[in-house]
Amino acid sequence: PSPIKGEGRGPGNSKYFWLVLLFLFPLSTFYTPSSFCLPAEDVQLVTDAQYFKIAKKLIREAKHSIQVMMFEMGYYDRNPNTPSNLLIKELINAKKRGVKVEVLLEVREGEDRTAKRNRHTGKILSDGGVEVIYDPLFKTTHTKLMVVDGHLTLLGSTNWTHYALTNNNEVAVLIRSKEMAKELIDYFKKVKATGSK
Repeated sequence: PSPIKGEGRGPGNSKYFWLVLLFLFPLSTFYTPSSFCLPAEDVQLVTDAQYFKIAKKLIREAKHSIQVMMFEMGYYDRNPNTPSNLLIKELINAKKRGVKVEVLLEVREGEDRTAKRNRHTGKILSDGGVEVIYDPLFKTTHTKLMVVDGHLTLLGSTNWTHYALTNNNEVAVLIRSKEMAKELIDYFKKVKATGSK
């Protein structure tokens, strides 16, 4: 027979409530994600067209490493001086001067715009010596992230496309933090391990 309301093991039973509470309280007290409340020396708000100037400066001043994870990165053959093209060329230049440059891009099955753009851009980067990795087809990489020299992180809503860098309302943050950068590099490596070249 079905239990009477308020009896048995359902949520209406006070004994059930206290057992759940006793089980969850220690977990919430002792378990915290490793990315919780990381220290930062500085956090700078980056909006709209500021992103391009800051991203370009970061790439130009990089000394050791650059990791970029991007949902959409567009290289436009007919418009060589569009901002995304200039950032892509800066990545290639950084690689040529000895910086380790890794780029992880979203791809999907079929011929949608994002996959086409990213594969075209990926070829240009690869031809320039940059290591390009595509995420697995079953997973969407919606991240817009760049980590430079293991201590500077630029992340937010901005894709590397013409409209994102020139016309859209976009918000990002530039974070100066070795701890944050380390967590994000670890995350980058984790996603990279599931992708393909």
